[in-house]
Amino acid sequence: MKSRRKLAAQPRRTGAPFLHRVQSLSDRFDPTRYPFNLRAFSQGIDLAFRSTVTLFVGENGSGKSTLLEALAECCGFNPEGGNRDHHRATFADRSELAQALRLSWLPKVAEGFFLRAESFYNFATYIEQVSDLRAYGGRSLHMQSHGESFLSLFANRFEQGVYILDEPEAALSPQRQLSFLKIIHDLATPRHAQFLIATHSPILLAYPGAVIFDLDGDEIQPTSYRETKHYLITRDFLNSPERFFKHLLRTVDEPEGDA
Repeated sequence: MKSRRKLAAQPRRTGAPFLHRVQSLSDRFDPTRYPFNLRAFSQGIDLAFRSTVTLFVGENGSGKSTLLEALAECCGFNPEGGNRDHHRATFADRSELAQALRLSWLPKVAEGFFLRAESFYNFATYIEQVSDLRAYGGRSLHMQSHGESFLSLFANRFEQGVYILDEPEAALSPQRQLSFLKIIHDLATPRHAQFLIATHSPILLAYPGAVIFDLDGDEIQPTSYRETKHYLITRDFLNSPERFFKHLLRTVDEPEGDA
């Protein structure tokens, strides 16, 4: 694993991000067509990033992955996962949503990575064919568990730049998610990197200083950790799983009013 400079003890904080605003272009934004007609996008997109760690939450189908994929394209990353070495060459090759977004930078950076959990296998195969595995910890990503290969990528290849991650918790146990939070902290705190993460994980959502955007409403809105459905449902379930099972696993013959 690549060594990192050990940070001096200090309060957790986040600094100014590289990518500081994303806006939709009205002349390219057609609210009658997909994906512009998704509820969260229907009034246009205007997001200001004030933290080096931004998290996106919402139900399946709310547009989280669609938005992150478009941002990855705008950054020059392959929409199937990867960095600028695998990018789509021309503006016309981008998705309609990517063509409808304007990104504002301070400063503009070229380094970074787009992770899609669902297509990571294809990326790992590509890396094995064209790259020096020493840059990924010295072991084939295919020779590691899914979670180990994710952490190997995070620990060895994440340095400076913008990292767009679509549900990185998919392969990570709760303990490994905590390890991932440490990697984020080591890069985001000294302002070396900016993270844009779509997640369902209440563990990742708890990252100190992160800004959380909720895509379940009529527009993308900032929210607090303890107001997310992910936190509320997880908290209530852990406090009283039997109450959930009483309703979820009710048999057809059981009357609603039984205590």
